[in-house]
Amino acid sequence: MNLEVFKHIYYRMPAPVRLLLSIFVLMFLFGLTIHLVEPDQFPSIFDGVWWAFITGATVGYGDYVPLTVAGRLIGILLLLTGGGMLTFYITTLAASTINHENELSEGKVSFNGKQHIVLIGWNERTRQLADMIDDKDTNQEVVLIDRSLNQLPYRHYPVHFIHGDPSEDAVLHQANIDTAKAVLISADVTIDERKADINTVLAAIAVRGNNQDVPINTEILTISQVENAIRAGADTVISSNDFMSTLFYHELFHKDQTKPFETVLTLLNKQQFNHIPLPDPLDESTFKEAILFFLENGELLIGFIRDGEWYINPNDDMTLNNNDTVIILAEW
Repeated sequence: MNLEVFKHIYYRMPAPVRLLLSIFVLMFLFGLTIHLVEPDQFPSIFDGVWWAFITGATVGYGDYVPLTVAGRLIGILLLLTGGGMLTFYITTLAASTINHENELSEGKVSFNGKQHIVLIGWNERTRQLADMIDDKDTNQEVVLIDRSLNQLPYRHYPVHFIHGDPSEDAVLHQANIDTAKAVLISADVTIDERKADINTVLAAIAVRGNNQDVPINTEILTISQVENAIRAGADTVISSNDFMSTLFYHELFHKDQTKPFETVLTLLNKQQFNHIPLPDPLDESTFKEAILFFLENGELLIGFIRDGEWYINPNDDMTLNNNDTVIILAEW
């Protein structure tokens, strides 16, 4: 290896690694030198290296001590050079740790994990979602992509923050989108709804272009952009305005003593919806018989889907067939 190749490799190393390597080389040279100068006091090279590290760190156990003038001069040179390098290494390591934490908070550090969930857009909805994910499974990694945030304290939120435009490939590569488990694109409610939906569609196109298989869930604010989101590759389109309008209607016109919002919120927190093909034993059975079948497994049948039409809480005597998809409620 010639000098230029060595310099090329050495100066591309991270500063703490480069400094640590320099310390090992320097301590080895001092240990070798003191062994050659005073072989009786330092019987082996390792003894010399041990003395060099202990002296350079200003610990000074006194188990090995140079007795000759030449040996003591070597010790003085060691204190003037090696001691300073060790102190500088410790301060550099501490500074690197602080810088790394700052870069994490500023969204500059790439994510290297796998099977993570990518959240695009930081708002109160995604903040609560990140907390819910952390409560349900502390091992689930969450990566947040947002261009409006300049800083997100890494210790305060259970997410890995990436600062940038989610429609750019470079930003998605930072989030390691190739190995993501799922993606949620949240609408930016601080800007015009149509513009927010266009940004969502662009982000969906970019994600799908980088990962053909990852499930993409998008929040769309205007009905006219739902089809565009589907064309962009979204697997699920959440029309949040429709949902909230329906919920508002229930709140305005519900029956006495009924609490629609609390009911829906509690239901979604405690239970999950499952869509599964009708089990073979239930072919040609009635809806009532199917309810009893699922109750035995601790699940609640609430309806079924047939030829794209939804039947929620249908008549008990309706007959099910093996082409139906049943809708059940089950615990998380």
